[in-house]
Amino acid sequence: MKNDPVSRKSRGGLMAALDIGTSKICCLIAESNIERGVYTDGSPRIVGIGHQISGGLKGGVIVDLNEAEAAVRATVEAAEQMAGENIQKVIVNLNGGHIASRLLAYEVAIGGHEIGDADIRRILDPENLANETDDGRELLHRIPLGYGVDGNRGVADPRGMFGERLAVNMHVISALRGAVRNLQTVVRRCHLEVEAVVATPYASGLGCLSEEEKALGVTAIDMGSGITSVAVFFDGELVHTDIVPSGGSHVTKDIGRGLVTPLKHAERLKTLYGNAIPSANDDQQLIQVPSLGEEETPESNMVSRSVIVGIVRPRIEELFELVHERLKKSGFDQVAGRGLVLTGGASQLPGVREVADKILDKHARLGRPIALSGTADAASGPTFTVCAGLLQYGLGKRTLEPDPGFTKGKTPISKFGLIGQWLRDNF
Repeated sequence: MKNDPVSRKSRGGLMAALDIGTSKICCLIAESNIERGVYTDGSPRIVGIGHQISGGLKGGVIVDLNEAEAAVRATVEAAEQMAGENIQKVIVNLNGGHIASRLLAYEVAIGGHEIGDADIRRILDPENLANETDDGRELLHRIPLGYGVDGNRGVADPRGMFGERLAVNMHVISALRGAVRNLQTVVRRCHLEVEAVVATPYASGLGCLSEEEKALGVTAIDMGSGITSVAVFFDGELVHTDIVPSGGSHVTKDIGRGLVTPLKHAERLKTLYGNAIPSANDDQQLIQVPSLGEEETPESNMVSRSVIVGIVRPRIEELFELVHERLKKSGFDQVAGRGLVLTGGASQLPGVREVADKILDKHARLGRPIALSGTADAASGPTFTVCAGLLQYGLGKRTLEPDPGFTKGKTPISKFGLIGQWLRDNF
């Protein structure tokens, strides 16, 4: 699988992003404005949009290849019909597969010569990360966070400097090989080539964060249907990712179980009356709730809105408490400061931002996809954040991941105390 950012397209070429989620699949087709291999305005123009109900996925993981293929095919065909052209390749996201995020450090001997691109490629060589692909794992991203020359850390770009040894702090993201190959299989069954696979937390952050937020430090939380993804950015780079196996569909199921009502009605009740924060008049508002097996009969239960809020709030609190616990355990809880951006379909539930503020002790805002030319209002909501981020990744605006090729002289070193050393280098 190709791990490097996608290549530049020819003038007038198309770029396609495919977000395969648990409850929905989105596809954006963009036309790039390129002049002699360089983007003239830095942003693409959206010419095709597809949005369909997902199928064959559970908790972000593909469980039925045929259903997933049918949903992907319908989504891509809708986008192609709008664009008036067929696409050949897609940049796709990966939700499941036990995505793992680690900080590693390596050092190579450079013999006192001037550091050049070849030295950078050598120290970022994927062969240095052989241990990360053990146990059936696939390397998705390798992102250099900072370099060191002869023990002097915190070097942003060592090219042109002289030294005996070159070191790098690197953020490595991997996933189970089976999950990656299942994703590729579904896409290829639709006669499409997988141009790049991007971890969902990475794509979500690229899709909704400003450059200033990423520079100062921010946590991006994408609340999907089956999973919630977490991405921490600092000094302009992605430094940590995580996946929490809980999302909007779990709230829906809680309502369905608690009120003994079909899931389709539970989803409607959540959308119309759900809130993570109780209000004074919740007890006074009565809501009709169809019972299981009695949807078409006039007999339905009547419950107050406070009952629904009493089901929604504990699940949302539990979700953010789990996110908080994982951030603290990873050591990145304080790295991103108090900046917090919430996106994804489940983030639109009223009261979510206030609960996140309280539990995570951060200042939250609701994120929307970075504005792209030609984007319709229907595709500008939080559910399209990952798709927008996949296009940003495709534009190559993030850290380049050089081609492999130089393997001699690599010397793994201790991990700088992992997070501790990295924090000392950057604060």
